Parts: sequence; C-alpha cells; structure tokens
Amino acid sequence: MNPVKSILPRFLNAPDYVLALHDPNDRVAVLVRNRIRRQTLQRILTAEAIAGARFQSWLWEENLRGADIFIGMNPVKEKSRSRTKEDIREIRHVYLDLDEDAGASLQAIRTSGDVPSPTFVLDTSPGKHQVVWRVGELDMEQGESLLRALASQFGGDSAATDVSRLLRLPGFSNRKYNDAFIVRVHHETDLTYHLQDFRLHEDSPESPRDFADSRSA
Repeated sequence: MNPVKSILPRFLNAPDYVLALHDPNDRVAVLVRNRIRRQTLQRILTAEAIAGARFQSWLWEENLRGADIFIGMNPVKEKSRSRTKEDIREIRHVYLDLDEDAGASLQAIRTSGDVPSPTFVLDTSPGKHQVVWRVGELDMEQGESLLRALASQFGGDSAATDVSRLLRLPGFSNRKYNDAFIVRVHHETDLTYHLQDFRLHEDSPESPRDFADSRSA
C-alpha cells in the first residue's frame, strides 16, 4: 500500500476491496453469520486467499443461503487463531458504523473539518453507512480512544469501537432485513492518516485535549 498515492474515487468489488484494505500476506478474519441457521463460522486467512476465486465462491454460496459476510478491519498476528484485541497485530483502520441519521452523520464527517476525508464509505443498507479511514502509527490505546471519540462526535454505534471489529464485505447481500440489499463500497482516497489528522476530543472526560494537541505534546 502506498501511503501518499491518491486515486480517482471508484466503487470496488469484494476482491479489490480486500486487497485495498490489507497487504496480500496479512492474516485477516472473515466471519460468516447465518441468523436463520443460527450458525457462525470464522476463518483466518491471508488477504490474498480471501480475495481468491475459490474463497470468494464459497462466500457467495453462503450468502445465497442467507449468511451475512464480514471482514476484519485490522490484521491479526502470525500465529493467532482468533481475533481478540490481543490478537491484533497493528491498527490499520479506524471506522464508524452509522445507523441513526446516517446521512446527516456522513455529511457532518465530510464538512466538519474535524476529520480527514474517509478512505472508504460503505452503503450497508438503505440510508445506512460504514465509514473507514486508513491510519498509521497508532498503538492499541490510541486506536480505541480514537474509535470512541469518532462514535461520540458523529453518532456512530458505540458497540463498534474495538480494534478487532469486523465490518461488512461489499458485493454481498445484507441478509439482516427481509429485502436483500447488496452492500457496496466507494474507495475515495489512498492516503494514510495519522493521529494529528483527527481534530477530536479524547473520549475521557478528564482529558479534554484534542488528539492533535496531545500528539504534538
């Protein structure tokens, strides 16, 4: 991944999105959840394998059977078999899950000046979005503090503020609702952001400094 390269915004299919999120050799979690069967399957594979035709075909079949498809936002350690916080190798992305007033929240993200332009914007169901920023040089504590601050300021789901979170994989139907909705993703930039690019207050009430100031200090 090139940290300074800019791109022409475009929609991505599932394999291209996987390889835009992660390096080919990164080990990444994929979750397949079928609410009808009450069955949840997790696989941890390289991004290259996840993007491959064989695995994508299996995901497609599971999706047709009613399963929702999710992918990890941050790679896991080499020998990890799970995706707990302790298994996360590095903080590669921060994100927001926008349900309530998602359109207004997305507009605020684009116009507030407090956060940089999103790397990816996913349409997950009618009027709902997930927003992802590629980041670098954040430790675990900084990553989760930033996730909580983003959710607090822009009305994101407070449950989606852990670094081991999975978000929806585009190109597959959202099976949560009666009418299936095909998730799609818009790739908006290839820039990598850092803590000082987010002008947000830290989530702790005892720490009213914004992230950029604390980073400079």
